[in-house]
Amino acid sequence: MPKFSLIVPVYNRPDEVAELLQSLENQTNKDFEAVIVEDGSTLPCQEICNFFQGKIDIVYFSKPNTGRSDTRNVGMQKAGGEYFVFTDSDCILPPNYFENLEKNLCENPADTFGGRDTAHESFTDVQKAINYAMTSFFTTGGIRGGKNQMEKFKPRTFNMGFSRKVFEKVGGFKNMFGEDIDLSLRIDNEGFSIKFYHDVFVYHKRRVSFKKFFRQIHNFGIARVNLGILHKGSLKIVHTAPAILLAGLFVIILLSIFCTPLWLILPALYAMLIFIDALFKTKKIKTAFLSLWASFIQISAYGTGFIKSFFLKIILKKGFESDEKLKKVYK
Repeated sequence: MPKFSLIVPVYNRPDEVAELLQSLENQTNKDFEAVIVEDGSTLPCQEICNFFQGKIDIVYFSKPNTGRSDTRNVGMQKAGGEYFVFTDSDCILPPNYFENLEKNLCENPADTFGGRDTAHESFTDVQKAINYAMTSFFTTGGIRGGKNQMEKFKPRTFNMGFSRKVFEKVGGFKNMFGEDIDLSLRIDNEGFSIKFYHDVFVYHKRRVSFKKFFRQIHNFGIARVNLGILHKGSLKIVHTAPAILLAGLFVIILLSIFCTPLWLILPALYAMLIFIDALFKTKKIKTAFLSLWASFIQISAYGTGFIKSFFLKIILKKGFESDEKLKKVYK
């Protein structure tokens, strides 16, 4: 049996699966199997998996569409590895991914682990800009934990793994938005160790348009309040940061209109900080400007989703957002 089972839920992404499998063929450590689970796709990737069969160990099967959480759970039931590793179909793994993962597990053992995501040099400027917004310490990327922690690290399913014993004890993913954070919280509550491995990273394409990016992050804001209701004490002050920034910007605009335009210096300085940081990291002026726009979209999307959800669920006690409504962002 392989040491690692890489479990990938797929929904109408054959081209992305081809890129992912190509990156798996180039791995320096081959002690893994790729478990590709087709979640009722109308554009299946079976032929692509057949092409790579023999080059890497692939377990492929298709099932009716039941959502990505159930799809990952089915993948774990079919997997044979000692560790279950998760990524998305829009990710590419660097050649030393499994080599570094095994090294980290030997030197710094953990029951559950995760790593960062970054942009590949081949990505478009928009993809790089969205990646900056999702990983920067100056945006909600600073909430995600990791090397520059604003809260305890919680692995995300674009780059996450845990041992078989964790699955047997805690169970799998719940069919909800924010399911990876929910599982991380349940794992932590059971006393299992969770570690961040900085050199175990993936290249993550994320959304290919700002419109889709806004929808996704808006739902992240909604899901964060849901998680706070499910897991008492998990909602921290840091999670309100985007909403506070958005409300602060609104107040500053009002002050600049009715008092003095000098108030606009504050958001201008913040924007300049993001632009300079993005320019330093991306090395391109165009990408830095796009990163500034992506950061504004991210903060406003997360902030409006959080404020809306907090008002409805915490203030008015109206319950959860429909899971089916939230899951539309993935279709």
